[in-house]
Amino acid sequence: MPEPRRRARALARRWWPLAVAVPLGAVAGAGYAVVSPPSYSASSYVVVVPNNPGENSTAVNFAQAYGRLAGQPQVLLGAANETGHSVATLAGMVRGTTSPDAPMIEITGTGARGEEAVKNADAVAKSLIAFGNTSSKETGVRLVPLAPAAEPDAPASPSAVLDTAVGTAAGVLLGTLVMLTRRKPEPEPETASGTAAEPALPAQPEPATTTAAGTAAAKKSAPEPAAAR
Repeated sequence: MPEPRRRARALARRWWPLAVAVPLGAVAGAGYAVVSPPSYSASSYVVVVPNNPGENSTAVNFAQAYGRLAGQPQVLLGAANETGHSVATLAGMVRGTTSPDAPMIEITGTGARGEEAVKNADAVAKSLIAFGNTSSKETGVRLVPLAPAAEPDAPASPSAVLDTAVGTAAGVLLGTLVMLTRRKPEPEPETASGTAAEPALPAQPEPATTTAAGTAAAKKSAPEPAAAR
């Protein structure tokens, strides 16, 4: 067999898991993007304003606190009736995002349609404003609407490019794992006779009795000095 063909077959035997898993992962990701239902998102904005001018740091701190409360039941309870969703369902459809240096809260709502996403975002923003302003005298700040949500032109998910990339990455990972499990262990070194070399055992010291007997026997066999004759 020619050498190039032999090398090609060796490469094919080694890399076939990746060659199979990567295209399958890409196809699976693209298929998910086609069959999954679309999801739209829209954002409504709320600003925290201090009652006393100059206390901007206080407003930023309260904005971050109210941003974390945007998905809590005490805020969603007022928006649930307006949107027609339960509190538990609405909690999975909205989220609040804040900035570390600006007293602004972004309320993002999602839905199966663009108008539903807008309705969820605006309803939660309105409920958050009402919830925060009930304790405006104690906190020293008040919540003011900045901008209502705008209806999106296209769904936020699924994304064909992103889902295909995720499927391709999953195929690379799966193919690599299969290659690692198929790797054969290296053979043990063999001796000249063809059998595996056995590890050499350390030398064992001779017992003391054997050594003493050998010394006595050596003394008896040694020739006596000439003076003794």
